[in-house]
Amino acid sequence: MRTRTHVRPERSAVELARREVVAEGENPVAPKQSPEPGRRAHTRDRLSRFGLFAAPGLLVYLALVLVPIAIATGYSLTDKNPFHPPTRWVGLDNFAGLASDGEFFTALRNTVVVTVIVTVVTNAGGLAIALLLDRRGWLYNALRSVFFVPVVLSAVVVSVIWQAILVDDGLLNSLLKQLGMDHPPGWLSDPSLALYTVSWVIAWQGLGFCVVIYLAGLQGIPQELHEAAEIDGCGPLMRFRHVTWPMLAPAVTINTVMSLIGGFKAYDQVQVLTNGGPGPGTTSTLAFQVIQTAFMGNHIGYASAMAVVMLVVVAAVSVVALRLLQQREVSS
Repeated sequence: MRTRTHVRPERSAVELARREVVAEGENPVAPKQSPEPGRRAHTRDRLSRFGLFAAPGLLVYLALVLVPIAIATGYSLTDKNPFHPPTRWVGLDNFAGLASDGEFFTALRNTVVVTVIVTVVTNAGGLAIALLLDRRGWLYNALRSVFFVPVVLSAVVVSVIWQAILVDDGLLNSLLKQLGMDHPPGWLSDPSLALYTVSWVIAWQGLGFCVVIYLAGLQGIPQELHEAAEIDGCGPLMRFRHVTWPMLAPAVTINTVMSLIGGFKAYDQVQVLTNGGPGPGTTSTLAFQVIQTAFMGNHIGYASAMAVVMLVVVAAVSVVALRLLQQREVSS
């Protein structure tokens, strides 16, 4: 019996030499380079590209947000009045004056009322409408567009339209008289109703935004969750409570924070519908009071102090609401 033996071919001298060189830690083709310079160059390239694309937005944000805030903060520490120079440094006197200013606290109270109404109405109404429109078909698509139209309109245009409807001899009261009501309400002339009327107009305009956000959240819920809940015997209310509502937590966060900010900075609707009336400060909000003090009373320093307080209040409320709602998202 013969046994075959495999003879290993001899390695060439070139291959042996190359292996010896590599074993000694040298590269015969090119010297070994450290990867650190390449990484640094790549990092610099990424930072430069990020700066190139972010620079326009950062410059706009700096020019239109941060710089005005800094200027207003500086003015709040002075008695600046363009018609009575020179401007003097007064420190915290403007803020001390706000502590005893009845008009300021009236505007703050009105702002809180408007913000609460706007937040509740837009979120509750937006969620209800979104649930009704969460279906397929050309009719529902058309209705979505209809509800979103007020959002893209100017607040002044919306206010002028509603003013024509809500004045004492407007469309709504004329209709109520035809239905037999002898003395219809003074929606904009009655001090006990004017603030709620203005709040309704603001909420009506922001309703479409909430509808769109809630619709996006509803369409992002997997259908399998609803089917599994239905198999387990859950009815519509139970499915909404245990499936839909927890999954809508991010949408609730967005709409609530945006509604809070929108309510606190309400100005256009107040100016057009009531001009702060009827009566002294009946519908005056913080934003309205700031504009009136600065441009009608020419007290730029005092109005800047109001604006700074308004900024702090809005920021604090928004941060607290955001934290609480984000905790709810995690727990859901």
